[in-house]
Amino acid sequence: MKKEQELKNIVKARYAQIAEQDKADNASSCCGATPTSNKVYNIMMDDYSKTEGYIEDADLGLGCGLPTQFAKIKKGDTVIDLGSGAGNDCFVARHETGSEGKVIGLDFTPIMVQKARINAEKLGYNNVEFREGDIDNMPVSDAIADVIVSNCVLNLVPNKQKVIGEIHRVLKPGGHFSISDIVLVGNLPNALKEDAEMYAGCVAGAIQKTEYLKMIEDQGFKNIQIQKEKPISIPDDILSKYLSNEEAERFNSGGSGIFSITVYAEKTGATEEKSTLKFSDIQTADSCNPNTGCC
Repeated sequence: MKKEQELKNIVKARYAQIAEQDKADNASSCCGATPTSNKVYNIMMDDYSKTEGYIEDADLGLGCGLPTQFAKIKKGDTVIDLGSGAGNDCFVARHETGSEGKVIGLDFTPIMVQKARINAEKLGYNNVEFREGDIDNMPVSDAIADVIVSNCVLNLVPNKQKVIGEIHRVLKPGGHFSISDIVLVGNLPNALKEDAEMYAGCVAGAIQKTEYLKMIEDQGFKNIQIQKEKPISIPDDILSKYLSNEEAERFNSGGSGIFSITVYAEKTGATEEKSTLKFSDIQTADSCNPNTGCC
């Protein structure tokens, strides 16, 4: 796999391209990044269209969940969206915070930030702000956010542990996050894992589910929960670019799996002790068994 900065550059270039694509192209590819399938697939994204605060122009079809649905955002909250794209989750969050709250979107792709700012100006949302910057080095002060959300972004960052540390830094004591992301159960074939395009497409950058949850625990977060989990299937015509028919069949029939999860966790308050909850104790809601399929 390529070096950290090289991977970041690949992702930045790819998502600059995505910003100029139609939503239909993004939705029919792997997190919007790979060439479109010859069939119409919504591989990862969930449907926002009935979500209050949804703005169609800000939805590029890049997500893998609905983190704002589970984020327990209250009126007056300060919310930060990591990898805010054209602003979709920010505008949904703004509906929950109301005009008395504040929403900050962070994205390291300049054209995405520009697109989001234009959308906010059209809507007249003076309490929604977009900043350019890396989410592993956030351009925000310590302890300013009540809630952090993110949708299919951490898997694109090489140093995920650093991002989780930054989340802990910028959350207020007692604050929490709800993040949708891609994780693995079992191993990806090397051809997928080593391809830069698949990294930009959310798959090759994903890590093991247990490792992901352990990183969150290691930062001192408590009350860690999987709020939603769903399996992700890569269409055969995308897999065929990387695997032979036999390899694809083994991959699809083996014990491995790619999953979208939405994870919730809380930062300990000023007077609270760190939780003793371990990732092995995490309770899963609306989940699927990787071995037997959906329950």
